[in-house]
Amino acid sequence: MNVKSLLFLFALLLSCGNSGTAPDISPVEKEITWQVSPASLSFTAQTATKSVLIVANDDWMVASGQLWCTTDRTTGFNGQTVLKVTVTSNPAETARNTELTLSSGKYSAKIPVSQEGAKIESYVPESYTLKWQDEFNAPRLSGGKPALPNADKWWYENLPKGAVNNELQTYVGGFRGTDTVAAIHDGTLKIIAQKSGGDIISARINTKESWQYGYFEARLKMPSGKGTWPAFWMMPKNFTAWPLDGEIDIMEYVGYDPGWVHASVHTKAYNHTIGTQKTARMETKTAETEFHIYAVEWTADFVKGFVDGVEYFRFDNDKKGDVNTWPFNKPFYLKLNLAWGGDWGGAQGVDETKLPATYEIDYVRVYQK
Repeated sequence: MNVKSLLFLFALLLSCGNSGTAPDISPVEKEITWQVSPASLSFTAQTATKSVLIVANDDWMVASGQLWCTTDRTTGFNGQTVLKVTVTSNPAETARNTELTLSSGKYSAKIPVSQEGAKIESYVPESYTLKWQDEFNAPRLSGGKPALPNADKWWYENLPKGAVNNELQTYVGGFRGTDTVAAIHDGTLKIIAQKSGGDIISARINTKESWQYGYFEARLKMPSGKGTWPAFWMMPKNFTAWPLDGEIDIMEYVGYDPGWVHASVHTKAYNHTIGTQKTARMETKTAETEFHIYAVEWTADFVKGFVDGVEYFRFDNDKKGDVNTWPFNKPFYLKLNLAWGGDWGGAQGVDETKLPATYEIDYVRVYQK
């Protein structure tokens, strides 16, 4: 460097020092980029998990816009991160879509997620016509809160712990405080057994309408875990005494015996308290991960139980005109509930790590001739 250049540099430094301000040397913000493989995810209607490899040049966060699509982590790191994405089974026949959002500072990227609609078969016997239904498609309330079951169609039972079958839950009317035990969102009703302070709360709801004879079905997905005891059943409108007035259990399930569903009837002559119950069970391996259709056909001659159109239970009217053996000649209403523990549900103990537990109902339909 020659003398003239040195003198110029020296003058420049003096000028900076005399001005009282330092030169602007703030760093330029780094642009955050992601490489995602695969770039999008597609699923069938069933519950499933897939992995995505994400390569980023800084740490990042991920968020899902829907409860049916979740991730195994909420953050990722500079370099390679494997993100596992899980979708629950889609109860509707229409496909659904959402996006996972990756973000770091002001930068973001999207991962599209799609899921096929369910292929729902019809198993309704010929000559039956739809008379009543609840599809549980009510929109969310203001503020994003889930809707509750339609009060024109359903009523709640409020029962204390131990009121029936030595069960451990308290049945409440839809919610307690901010804890909701019967919530409609994403096209299904969720009955949720959960801890609430030192208590466990859940819901037991009943139809306001009742029917004599027909084909009754619901599309259901079971909760998992030792202690759960969901049911879909029927009791007489003008109930006076059990088991004299009768009971029809369309579906019962206990979490300690996963993959097996049960159908039963109870009468004065035939019930579990005297070891004469009329019941049957059917293996349904995906009961906790997929929706299945549980139904009974009830006529003046018989009660039949079905899973996805397959008959596995039958109880015939003996035609003796004896209420002790056939009390099923009067209107009955429908019931949905999720019990916790109790004589059957808790026969092998309970596992409170499985709470909250969710019993999911896609629809309930009643058909008659």
